[in-house]
Parts: sequence; C-alpha cells; structure tokens
Amino acid sequence: MQPRSRIPLKLVFAGTPPFAATALRALHSDGHEIALVLTQPDRPAGRGMKVTPSAVSLAAMELNLPVEKFASLKDASAQSRIKNVRADLMVVAAYGLLLPQAVLEIPSLGCVNIHASLLPRWRGAAPIQRAIQAGDETTGICIMQMEAGLDTGPILLRREIPIAPDDTSATLLDKLTSLGAETIAQALAEWGRLSPQAQPTEGVTYAKKLHKTEAHIDWSKPVREIECQIRAFDPYPGSDTTLKGESIKIWKARAECLYEASSEPGVILRAEQGGIGVACGTGRLVITVLQKPGGTRLSAGDFLLKNRLNVGERLGN
Repeated sequence: MQPRSRIPLKLVFAGTPPFAATALRALHSDGHEIALVLTQPDRPAGRGMKVTPSAVSLAAMELNLPVEKFASLKDASAQSRIKNVRADLMVVAAYGLLLPQAVLEIPSLGCVNIHASLLPRWRGAAPIQRAIQAGDETTGICIMQMEAGLDTGPILLRREIPIAPDDTSATLLDKLTSLGAETIAQALAEWGRLSPQAQPTEGVTYAKKLHKTEAHIDWSKPVREIECQIRAFDPYPGSDTTLKGESIKIWKARAECLYEASSEPGVILRAEQGGIGVACGTGRLVITVLQKPGGTRLSAGDFLLKNRLNVGERLGN
C-alpha cells in the first residue's frame, strides 16, 4: 500500500467514465479534499437511450461531492466557478473536454492527467485500443503535468504492465482502471518529491478516436493484424465481416500458421466445434466466438449447430 500524503491537497477532479470514477474514489479515500467535481452532461445511454449521469457524476453524488456538468470550459462562468474553489491542483482523467490555457493556469499547482499509455506512445483519445491493435506487448499509466499540447506535458510518475495475449480493450481497461487509481494516489502521496521528466521527442504516436468504419475485417491482411483488431475492437465497435450476404460480428479468435498463405483470403478452411478456420493474407484465423445481427455471442460450436458452413465458402466481399 502506498503512503498517504501528509498534507491532504484541495482538488478539482475532472472525469467522466468508470476509469475516472475509480480514481475519484481513491483520492477521496486518501483524505484529499475534493472541492469540486467536473464531468460531462448527462447523455442518452443503453438500448433504451435513457438520459443517464456519467460514472463520475454517480460517484460524486455517492460521496456527497459538489458536481458541475459544463458543456465547455471556455465559458467565463465555468472558469469563474473553478477559480472560486481555490484548489491546489486539478486532476483530470478521461474527462472528454479540452482544458483551455486559462483553466490550466487556475490551480496553484497546475493540472495533472491520468493517461492510459506509456507516453509519448499513444497520445490522444483511444490509447488502450490502439496499443492492442498495434500488437504492443506493454502499456501502463502516466501521471502527466498538463500543458496546451495534446498529452505533451512532463511525466511525474509512470507505471508499466504487460498486455496479455488474450487481452481485449475491455479486460485491459479494467487493469488500467485499477492501476490508474493506484498511480494517482501514489503521485499525490509523494507530491513535492517527484521530479517531472520531459517526454522523449522520439517514439511519438497518436491514438485517434475509434470509428465504426474501421470495424470491417480485411481478410487480405496478415492474421496477426486481424487477431489484434478483433481484440482491440471488443467491445466497441466490434469487428465484422459478411457471411452469405449477412453481417456477422467476430469477438474472439486466435492466429495460426502466421506466415503461411494457404488459400484465397476469407475462404473457410474448416468448420469444427473447436473453431472456424479462415484463410488470411498470410496465416489463418480460427474464430471461436461470433454473433449474428440481433443475436447473442455464440461459441463456434453453438453457432455451427444453428448455421451450416461449408469448407470453401467465403467470408467478406
């Protein structure tokens, strides 16, 4: 367990999803004064598209903390609200809104961000997904001093973890959510004893936001790239292909014979209880979990009980 800060800090906390809510709870538990919580406005969510508060909003209400849901921080009234708190530090975690320079300058100790990558690799909106998609073997958490550039500030604290061969974006997010909370708690406990380190100028990559247009599988790619895509896009946006003109989602698969070009890309090589083998540009993919529109995720064996597949049929266009 990390030592608690001898002098609790007065904080503004800005965040939106569960990744941020876990960090908020950790800082509150450590005795820091959370003078104000910022989160995004309530939005429609779920199948019924019911207007729902963010995970951070729900955590703040549970902890009896004051919450503001500004649509932008460029507005003078929003900036005035933050100034009036007179916080030592602002902690930001997956907030989803840009902090103008005027806001960055408000807290006496500045602003820090909990970023889910090993900066300068994967600056930007989707670092977890892009790390898996690229086949990275490690990732982690960086506590970064914020400045005007996109995730360009000096690093105060860095923690690294391996990416497991079967990690999806969902499972890796769970690991980094816990690690993020631990790391920000440690950073604030050691505040004043940490030395900011400038990010290297080499190795910079950007993690652009995911888009549904990326979901379709290109079977002409090497099998490892396709396998990484499937893991990276679980749970959103999923990876899809077509079967007999119908769209299907592929959720779990494993790569085989990585460098062998065995048949035309997309051709089904076997259809067995243990998996559906499909030729790729090089190597073959064995699909183990898939889903038809409107259905549930099924193992390959259960899918084949309801859907006949023949060797030689083709997935995709």
